[in-house]
Amino acid sequence: MQELVNRAKELLSSGAVNRVLGWKKGDLGYNPEPAFFETAEELEEFVYNGFCGANLSKYMIEACKQEGKTLVMLKPCDSYSFNQLLKEHRVVRENAYIIGVGCRGKLDVERMKKLGIKGITAVSGAEMDGPDTLTVETLYGTKTCAYNDAMLERCHVCKGKEHVVFDEVIGESVDTVDAERFSEVEKIEAMSPEEKFAFFQKELSKCIRCNACRNVCPACSCRKCVFDSTKFDSAQKANVDSFEEKMFHIIRAFHVAGRCTDCGECSRVCPQGIPLHLFNRKFIKDINEFYGEFQAGSDAEAKGPLTDFTFEDVEPSIVAERG
Repeated sequence: MQELVNRAKELLSSGAVNRVLGWKKGDLGYNPEPAFFETAEELEEFVYNGFCGANLSKYMIEACKQEGKTLVMLKPCDSYSFNQLLKEHRVVRENAYIIGVGCRGKLDVERMKKLGIKGITAVSGAEMDGPDTLTVETLYGTKTCAYNDAMLERCHVCKGKEHVVFDEVIGESVDTVDAERFSEVEKIEAMSPEEKFAFFQKELSKCIRCNACRNVCPACSCRKCVFDSTKFDSAQKANVDSFEEKMFHIIRAFHVAGRCTDCGECSRVCPQGIPLHLFNRKFIKDINEFYGEFQAGSDAEAKGPLTDFTFEDVEPSIVAERG
């Protein structure tokens, strides 16, 4: 981490960048938050460890509008999101200095709770060069758990540890893949229509329309969101009926189809623990099967399969039958 701080200070002092976008200490050690730093003194609050799961690419939409360059720290998975935003002309490459940071997988306190660890007050061992076992201080004593067991779901199906866009890379990454990317989707596909409906009805009924998923999603970058319109009832924030809870998430999933990089931020920030990534991953799986393997954000030039017609495209009737 200190190498990142030193390099950021060097670039700031030389005038090469005007600000730094990274993570700072939160009120608890396991919840650092995205932050801008403009001075060497402010960088004393900088932190980078296993709990820095936030994807910083979306913050660059506004940062690129400011004067001068912004140094942004991007994990390998974040770099796909930045590339996709480049493709959509939502960020300006010349206004960004990208340091690709190494990643050994990011941690999820909620997963620790599911392991039976309650009353967490502090966690040690989350450093980039930390041990394979986390030491967790709780209200009920000291507990331990394997680093791998506490990782976010998305890290178990990671797209890869290579940055697809960067100016320099600091830190090494560790392969964390130990699960099949589409296994959860396939379980749902195997359900009957009634079972599928019941599954998503149960999950989506938890939604409180806090908009956290939309606000954190790099693919949700419209200047005016359809759900903020005052011309029809979708502007409501309260989850007042069954129609509302379905419409918001399903329409949002359609809007990001072919553009979602599967960064998993929607599920990470959901206060209700809804596995929202399953909608997006279903679309990704179908796109791969209908149009050929495609990874959104893998480069900033290639057209997405839903915006690039070819005579070999799947016929609508085939899609309807598969549906």
